[in-house]
Amino acid sequence: MLSRNVLAVIAALALVVGGPFILRAVRGVERRPNIPGARTLVVVTPHVPQIQQEFGAAFARWHKRVYNEDARVDWRTPGGTSEILKQLEAQYTAAYRDGRLKLERGATGKPIAEPGIVGFDLMLGGGTFDHGRLKRGITVKVPGPGPDHTPVDARIPMSFPAGFSKEQLDAWYGQNLCGSQPIYDPDQYWLGTALSGFGIVFNRDMLRDIGIEREPAAFKDLTDYRYAGVLALADPRQSGTASTTLESILNKEGWDEGWRILRELAANARYFSGSATRPPLDVSAGEAAAGLAIDFYGRGQAQVVTRPGETPAQARVGYVDPQGAVYIDADPASILLGTPNFELAQRFVEFCLSDEGQALWQFNPTEAPAGAKNPSAQGGAPLGPRRYALRRMPVRRAMYEKYMPFMVDQINPFEIAAKLPARGWRDSIAVMMGAFGIDTGDDLHAAWHALNRARAKANFPKGTLAEMERAFYAMPMHEITPKDGAPSLLEFSEANFKAISDDTNRWRDAAKSGRARIAYTRFFLEQYRTVVDLERSVRN
Repeated sequence: MLSRNVLAVIAALALVVGGPFILRAVRGVERRPNIPGARTLVVVTPHVPQIQQEFGAAFARWHKRVYNEDARVDWRTPGGTSEILKQLEAQYTAAYRDGRLKLERGATGKPIAEPGIVGFDLMLGGGTFDHGRLKRGITVKVPGPGPDHTPVDARIPMSFPAGFSKEQLDAWYGQNLCGSQPIYDPDQYWLGTALSGFGIVFNRDMLRDIGIEREPAAFKDLTDYRYAGVLALADPRQSGTASTTLESILNKEGWDEGWRILRELAANARYFSGSATRPPLDVSAGEAAAGLAIDFYGRGQAQVVTRPGETPAQARVGYVDPQGAVYIDADPASILLGTPNFELAQRFVEFCLSDEGQALWQFNPTEAPAGAKNPSAQGGAPLGPRRYALRRMPVRRAMYEKYMPFMVDQINPFEIAAKLPARGWRDSIAVMMGAFGIDTGDDLHAAWHALNRARAKANFPKGTLAEMERAFYAMPMHEITPKDGAPSLLEFSEANFKAISDDTNRWRDAAKSGRARIAYTRFFLEQYRTVVDLERSVRN
């Protein structure tokens, strides 16, 4: 029988572990409001519960006022953006195999889907690249046009055009551009509902501890060796946000310098989290000195730890948009193919782009003193969220013209967005970061430490140091396997990128991609061990 002291310890532990869940039950997000007889829209999203609560409740109020019908949102969050896309791809592929999803006339035919084939009506959140994947859809085999009907590849989109008029799109968006990025798909497979920037969150106390006086202002600043072991990153194989941030570095810096920076960021990384929300939290808690973050995560965490009377420049946690590289991306909504609730999904998108929906992203909460002066919506209720400051950037230009004084962050993304070229290298980021930074982490860190020890010694042999540098930053060879002819080797370079990407079907060919990943990983392990051995040979 357990003693009274042991029981007391167990009870205390249960309270500590279970406390957050108890509080969530009492004060947390009402994910599925009970509205008898309401029409229900099932939305799959990577968005945090605070966004779900504010948008679910506001949509229900707006829909009742505008359409005189009760409506509710049933939110589903099976994981981050990458996990959601994998699940959707699997479900649509299964639906095609069992005949619930078809093409009307061969490879060029219109898709025909049974209602409710994936259980979701709409996807909200993620980036334009992710929603572009929804538009590209799944690849299936269909009978070819020849006499023997040899199967050919065809694509079936996973999303469906929203169907708004061009006049309506122009009224909402104006020019379809922010910086160098479109904010909606001209075919309406996805429509931007908010804008996201990507930057650096940092802990001023931790910076002082590691001897850094100047706060980071550019991504390259985080490659300083003093950040080794205290830089928080998310895994681009699991986080669309991480991929977008790293892509912005490649777009700005170009191939050679861009990959060099990504290699050094990986070398300084303490970990690669599966979620983009973790780095700002760990930076705030003093578990990391800095990290890459989506803007609203970074600014929101800085706000949470700011003490009364402090300015943003005095707070323990800060956030900065990187100099000359403010990459702005739309955060879209996509109506999913096969939804039985197309009209309701279309209305949800309409709501997201109304003043009421847009104000949720950036206005002060109406329950807070700062939200007391928020302007009113058409129905008379004040604009803005009720409880949570979401701190996202609206996608409509008119919001900044009409309502800037009421916004929490006095930032106009259309003015700060850098016109970065879209270089088309994003598909390779997860592959290469996995091979040279994540799956080889221990060897990478050992090589990074060895290289920096060598750099710090004035009398270290220059020829050996140059050899270490070449080995550390080297890129692997890729074996092209054509259908006819002998295999050939191509260096993973800017000149060869398209051929390599095509060979692996943008790393979607499981067999070729798998072989390439294994070969890349082995290559980097050998290079890093060479770096360590070279430095050791001089020390010995």
